[in-house]
Amino acid sequence: MTDLFESQLLGGTVPLRNRIVMPPMTRTRTSDGVLPTDGDLPNALMATYYGQRASAGLIIAEATDVDQSSHGYARTPGIHSEAQMQGWRLVTDEVHRRGGAIFQQLWHVGRMAHSSMLPNGQAPVGATEQRAEGSSVFAHGPDGRLGYMPTETPRPLSTDEVSAMADTFAKAAANARKVGFDGVELHAANGYLFEQFMNSVLNTRTDRYGGGSMENRTRLLMEVVEAVVAEFGPGRVGVRLSPFGKYGSMPTDPLVEETFLYLAEQLGRRGVAYIHLLYELMPDGNMETAEFKPRYLDHALLAKARAVFPGAFIWCGGFNDRERAQASLDTGLVDLIAFGRPYIANPDLVERLKHGWPLAVADRSTYYTRRGEAGYTDFPAYRSVALHAVAD
Repeated sequence: MTDLFESQLLGGTVPLRNRIVMPPMTRTRTSDGVLPTDGDLPNALMATYYGQRASAGLIIAEATDVDQSSHGYARTPGIHSEAQMQGWRLVTDEVHRRGGAIFQQLWHVGRMAHSSMLPNGQAPVGATEQRAEGSSVFAHGPDGRLGYMPTETPRPLSTDEVSAMADTFAKAAANARKVGFDGVELHAANGYLFEQFMNSVLNTRTDRYGGGSMENRTRLLMEVVEAVVAEFGPGRVGVRLSPFGKYGSMPTDPLVEETFLYLAEQLGRRGVAYIHLLYELMPDGNMETAEFKPRYLDHALLAKARAVFPGAFIWCGGFNDRERAQASLDTGLVDLIAFGRPYIANPDLVERLKHGWPLAVADRSTYYTRRGEAGYTDFPAYRSVALHAVAD
């Protein structure tokens, strides 16, 4: 039986101290770049934040833009400029100084974007021209103020543009490797670009990336995986998926199970270290007001995926105590457990879970702010709180 606090060699290459994962969580604490091409910059405050949480077996850093055209939300960092790379080096150095392991999540939002966030006010791009009706993104309004704006109608990517994505992601992965990340995760969940291509209802293209066949719909992800694995090496690339997810106004896909099992098999053949399964849904695209509603994947389906994928599985979705996490490990269907929101207010989450100490709860209004340390790096470790209580 696997214990939550047992070590693991992820992908046969990356040693993890325990089976607890801090998953990607957008926190909007970036700094402004000096030049327009700098983008939003990682900084020393972010290094402190991730360093505080380095006791996790694995940290997967917040979603990161692979280039300027993939920027869908304000104040999210990138990995395509020299200034951004310098900022991320602060983060990886601090996590490694504290003995942790950290991957970077790479994304392209596709149609989940707004022209105010894109170079020269260009339109978002997607698999097709279908807009994400009912979804919104954090962007600039007509008055220039930031707020949640409805997504705009995307421009379908040309066949050549889709093919070029493999090189774009490979360059981002190379940058991540240069600044010290232990690996990268490709964000193929939540209705972003990869999932827009993989959805058999949304993808009505007729080229070699079109929805007419399984191979075509998944071709973009497979080409990117191959390019990134070639850059970073086998065992250092993960993929995040959200089967049955509705985030980003994704239509119900009658082929979702078939697609998921095909992906599991094909990703395993390409040296992917893990599949990160997100099975927690949000009813709309507004990260600030949406309520989380867990929806669990069928264990029989997961067992089939387990049989064809030789790597590790990470489960993410509503975990907030040791008992449920351990029970999930005990199923034998999962190798690592990701705790999301508990990590916001509990930098020492591993220690709290191990000793049965109570968990702190963050003020939701501080999740996405520019208030610096407030609600970000100002949460004390439990031992510190306990010592102050004794002293008082």
